[in-house]
Amino acid sequence: MEKMNERKLPIIPHSRPTIGSAESRGVAAVIRSGHLAQGKMVQAFEQAFTERMMGAASAAVGSGTAALHLVLLAMGVGMKDEVIIPSYVCSALLNAVRYVDAKPVLADIDPDTGNIDPGDAEKRITRRTKAIIVPHMFGLAADLNGLAALGVPVIEDCAQAVGGTFAGKPVGTIGRAAVFSFYATKVMTTGEGGMVVSGSKELIKRIKDLREYDGTPDYKIRYNYKMTDIAAAMGLAQLEKLDSFIRRRRRVARQYDDFLAGLDVKRPPADPGHIYFRYVVELSSGTAAVLANLRKMGVMGARPVFRPLHRYLKQKGFINTDRAWQNSLSLPIYPGLARNDADRVLSAFMESLQGVGR
Repeated sequence: MEKMNERKLPIIPHSRPTIGSAESRGVAAVIRSGHLAQGKMVQAFEQAFTERMMGAASAAVGSGTAALHLVLLAMGVGMKDEVIIPSYVCSALLNAVRYVDAKPVLADIDPDTGNIDPGDAEKRITRRTKAIIVPHMFGLAADLNGLAALGVPVIEDCAQAVGGTFAGKPVGTIGRAAVFSFYATKVMTTGEGGMVVSGSKELIKRIKDLREYDGTPDYKIRYNYKMTDIAAAMGLAQLEKLDSFIRRRRRVARQYDDFLAGLDVKRPPADPGHIYFRYVVELSSGTAAVLANLRKMGVMGARPVFRPLHRYLKQKGFINTDRAWQNSLSLPIYPGLARNDADRVLSAFMESLQGVGR
């Protein structure tokens, strides 16, 4: 077989947004209207998202991090409170907890799913615990039943799992509140943007009050966390396509599953609610050499989490998180990935494994 690194082929990125004419038309219409900031298009996006979330109220904001910040504020989390978060996640969660002067308490993950381990989270609960932020990592829902049983309010972080389900219900409709991100690399995108969803209309009312600082009869610290109508126009078009996006992701995941079935790699859990935001495999040892080989062949794999939070905070004792971080890698998977490109990813992955002696 011809060595892939000898071919002159275009680079396959780790992720790529799927943008088409519907998004262009929506954005152009907003520009022609002359109303670019938060307005009727944001309201329409919120309404469409509410319908998708089975009637839970929605508030659009400028980013997923802004969504997390406002949820914590609206829930009254502040100084001397504690918030449990997994270590195996991006630093946005750590930042949001610190924005409200609360104490982040890190928990380990379930080694089979990559999601926060309810048993380990339970050990971290104290009388000061005010919430648990629960990311649904890589598109797979966390154990919400086990976490809800702990008796602490759950904030679902659906940044990687919009359109996914848990026990037949949409993720984002089970906890006290949920946050979504529409960053450029996410399942659906508005460029930058986020959403807060909750069954509590009062909580959403507080968030909408906090997301903008002007035009209010009283003064308190508020924020410039609004979404623009330009972003909302993209969001409406992307939301219409969400089911097709997920079907395509699952199709690529099946192709990967079939190919990797005979290899000594741990594949993502098979779950009917999984949307495969990331296709994460775990090897028997470190991934750096495999990732380097992939890059040489024009395939951009990545660590699924840049760095665990406990390593930033110089904490120890997160055995499952350390193992996942050291041995896991994410292969390209997105709706626009053609079958022949997926074949090329798999061939490059196989060749990369052989190149490091596996």
